[in-house]
Order: sequence, then C-alpha cells, then structure tokens
Amino acid sequence: MTTAIVSNIQKYSIHDGPGIRTTVFLKGCPLSCVWCHNPETQSFHSEIIWYREKCIGCMSCMEACSQQALKASKQGIQIDMERCIRCGTCAHVCPSLAMEILGKKMTVEQVLAEVSKDAIFYQQSQGGVTLSGGEPLSQQEFAVEFLKSCKEQGYHTVVDTCGFVPEVAIDAVLPYVDLFLYDIKHLDDEAHEKYMKAPIAPILSNLRHIIKKSANVWIRVPIVPTINDAPEHILRIGALMQELGLKEIYLLPYHKMAAAKYHRLHLPYTISHLAEPTAEQMQELREILCKQGINVHIGG
Repeated sequence: MTTAIVSNIQKYSIHDGPGIRTTVFLKGCPLSCVWCHNPETQSFHSEIIWYREKCIGCMSCMEACSQQALKASKQGIQIDMERCIRCGTCAHVCPSLAMEILGKKMTVEQVLAEVSKDAIFYQQSQGGVTLSGGEPLSQQEFAVEFLKSCKEQGYHTVVDTCGFVPEVAIDAVLPYVDLFLYDIKHLDDEAHEKYMKAPIAPILSNLRHIIKKSANVWIRVPIVPTINDAPEHILRIGALMQELGLKEIYLLPYHKMAAAKYHRLHLPYTISHLAEPTAEQMQELREILCKQGINVHIGG
C-alpha cells in the first residue's frame, strides 16, 4: 500500500482553493525558505516536540520511552534526537498533550477515508480536496494515487506546489489536478539561492510547462518586507503572468506566528527582526498588479 508522512489534515479550509476544502499537508520540502510558516513540514521524517505550557511534570513520557531519549532539566523535557526513534509512545501516554509527534504514516485509503467525511461540504460549496505540504509532489507516488482516487470520487482537486520538483512529477499528477496553487517567491536567482537554498530556473521551467499543458494555475506570492516586496519585483511578477496568460494572484503577507514553532523544533528563526507588511503596503502592491490587468487577492 502506498503511504506518505502526513503532517496534518485540515478540515473546513477556505484559503487553499475555491469553496470549502479539506487540505492534506504532507511532510517534506526541497526548499528551506527562511520565512516558512510551516517549518514542521520541512523534514521528510516524523518529529517529536514538547510544549512547556502544557506540561504538568508527571514524567509519564520519560517512563514510557524505551530508548531513554528524554530527560528532565531546568529548561524542561529535553529530547535526544540521536536516541529518539520517533515511535510516538511519549505522545500517546502524555495526559496533557505536552508531547506531540509531527507526521504520521498514512495510506492513500486512510487519507481518502478522512477527507471523504467532508464530501457534503464540497458539494454544497463547490469545494474539494487540496494536497499541500511541504512539497506534496516530492512524494510523487502517493500524490498520484491519492489525487486519482479523489477524482474517481468526483472531488475537485488542488495541488499547492513550490514547483521545485522533477518535470516527471508534474506530468504524473496533471491528469488528476483541477487547479495548481503555484508559489513564486523571488524571480532573482541569487536571492532565490540565498533565501530558499535552491535555484529559480526549475520552478519557472515547470510553470511554463504546465501552462503549455493547459493547466489551471493561480499564482501565490508570500510578501516578505526587504526580501521580495520591492515594487519593481512585483512588477516583474506581473509581467511574467501577462506573458503566460495568467490572471489570478494571491499576495500572502508575511507574519511571525510561526516563530514559536521554530523554537520547539530547535530551528533558527533568522528573520525575527523583519516587520510584517502593513495593509497600506499590501494595497500598493495590489494596485501595481491591478494596472497590469491581473485579479489580485490579499491573503488566502
């Protein structure tokens, strides 16, 4: 049975495509964006985290750990990631849910059964299922089988992708995707290498490829002050969309709500000094694109 590591299944989502949707987040991403709002989806493996504010100090987790990967300290429960085998036992026995395992191996059938519980909402709102991540196409076999199964059930399907995947992965899912939410983070290759740790060329190549294949595409751009919010950069994105005949773009304001996640995952959060874009700034960028004949949405 084909499986994937699933980070989360979010019900009643209204920001990941048309209508009311169920969004399935897969773990693992080939990019390492410095502002990533979901750092828990970057690793392709399950992870264990501890919430100080939930812990009641009962030590049930330590007693249950067969690998002796947990120890108490003044800072709280410390997790030895070299010893930890990500079995999830500590999370299962924790009475206050202070221990959590991020990522669960699930089969296509299991995920389909979960999303099918919301089928009535898809029918009433013209919604459906969105496959997101991380980068969902990095788990190509699962993505193909799952999306094909969704189409067999009559569900509208969306893939939220960063585009940094082999072209064969794009081609494999194309017959089963009604809409791509395609991320464009920066058009300058040097900046892309600096902030995403990967080149922009494959992303643009795949975008042009799916357009040639007549795919339906909405562009999504995270707006991060001082990194990609310059008016001339937004103008370039608009020009690219005009060239490709694309009309829908979503500008996603950067926010700092993920900072606590980085702390729990012991990951560096290097842009905490950046301010969130103001409503006035977002409106200015919106007007630039509107003048280019593009339908602009803020957020979502």
